[in-house]
Amino acid sequence: MPDINIPLAERVRPQTLADFIGQEHLVGKGKVLEQMIHNGTTRSLLFWGPPGVGKTTLAQIIAQSMNMLFFTLSAIDSGVKEVRNVIEQARKAGHALLFIDEIHRFNKAQQDSLLGAVEKGIITLIGATTENPSFEVISALLSRCQVYVLLPLTEHHLKALVAQAMQKDKWLQQQNITITEWDALIQLSGGDARKLLNLTELVAGSLPADNRTITNAVVQDIVQRKMALYDKTGEQHYDIISAFIKSIRGSDPNAAVYYLARMIEGGEDPKFIARRLVILASEDVGNANPNALLLATSCFQAVEMIGYPECRIILSQAVTYLASSVKSNAAYMAINNAQALVAKTGDLPVPLSIRNAPTGLMKKLDYGKGYQYAHDYPGNFVSQEFLPDAISGAKLYDPGDNASEARQREYLKQCWKEKYGY
Repeated sequence: MPDINIPLAERVRPQTLADFIGQEHLVGKGKVLEQMIHNGTTRSLLFWGPPGVGKTTLAQIIAQSMNMLFFTLSAIDSGVKEVRNVIEQARKAGHALLFIDEIHRFNKAQQDSLLGAVEKGIITLIGATTENPSFEVISALLSRCQVYVLLPLTEHHLKALVAQAMQKDKWLQQQNITITEWDALIQLSGGDARKLLNLTELVAGSLPADNRTITNAVVQDIVQRKMALYDKTGEQHYDIISAFIKSIRGSDPNAAVYYLARMIEGGEDPKFIARRLVILASEDVGNANPNALLLATSCFQAVEMIGYPECRIILSQAVTYLASSVKSNAAYMAINNAQALVAKTGDLPVPLSIRNAPTGLMKKLDYGKGYQYAHDYPGNFVSQEFLPDAISGAKLYDPGDNASEARQREYLKQCWKEKYGY
C-alpha cells in the first residue's frame, strides 16, 4: 500500500522521461533534454516556467538518469551556509548535481556563493524559477547557465496526468472514481499539475460511499469546505491582483490597501506586488503625476532590500499614493497607437534630413541634409517633420485632462498648432 501521508503528486512523480507529460519541445524524441540524457552530458540549467509544470521533476529525472550525486535545496529555507555545505560534499565526491527550487528568492550574496563551484565544475546547477531570470538571477550566474522555458500545461496534458495517476497509484485505484466533468478541476488547479493531482486526491477522498462520481458541483462544494481562501498560484491569486490593480486605477486607496493586505497575508511575493506597481505608475498615472513612477521604482528597490515583514509599510505607502494620485493613460495609449501604426505601415524609410551621416558616402547621399538644430532657434524649437512621408502629420500622443498634462498640451500647442491647436 502506498503511504497516503505522501501527497498524490509526489507518489506518482515520473521517474523517467517516458512517463513525463508535457514540455514536448524539450523532452520529445531528439529534443534537447532527451538528447542530453541520452548522451550522458549536462551543463548548468535554469528552468523558467509557471508552478507545477515539471521543473522539479525534470531535475530529478536528469539526476537519476545520469546516476549523479544529487542534492536539492529550497531557496525559501536555505542560505549561504547550506550552499557551502553542499559544495563541500560535492568537492569530496568529485562532482554533484544541485537543484535549487525557487532560485529567484536567493539574494545576490547567496547566488554569488554558487559561482565558483559552478565555474570549476564542482557542481552542476539546475535552478527552478517562476520569475524572469533576467530580472532575478545575477548576470554572472545567468551567463553560466542555459535557460529553458517551460510552457503552461494544456487541458489535454492535465487530463492525461490524472489518467496516468489513476493507473499508477494503488490508493486512487481503490477509490473507483469516475470523472464526468473536468472544468472545476482544471480551473481550480490553475494549470498546476501538482495542485491538480492533490486536488483530485482531496476530492476522491471526500466522496460519499454511494456516489463515486466527480462533477463540477462536487468539486466546488468540497473545495469551498476544505481549501484556503487565497492561493498565490491559483485562480484566487489572479482575482485578488485584478481587484488590487483596478482599485488603484479607480482611485480607491481603501480597497487598494485591503487587497494589498489580502496578498500579504496570503504570502504573495512582495517583489511581484512592487513590480505591478511600477507598471501601473506608467500605465494608469503616467504624465499626470511623473513622481508616481519615481516613487513606484523606489518602492521596488526598497522592497528588494528590506523584504517581509517591514516592506509591507513601503508597499502601503506606494499603494495609497498611487491610488490617491490623478490618473492618465495617455502614455500607455500613445505606445499602443504607435505600435498599431507600425504594424499597419511597416518599415517606412526615415526622412533623409534626420538620418545619421557618419561617412562621406552617406553625406553625398544627402543623409542629414536640411536638418534644423532646434537649439539654434528661438525657444529651442523649429517646425520640421520627423515622421516618414507616408504618415506625415500623424498624432499618436494626446495628453490627458489634468493639470500636469495640460501644461504639456499648452507647450505642444505652441509648437504643433495643426496637431494640438484645438
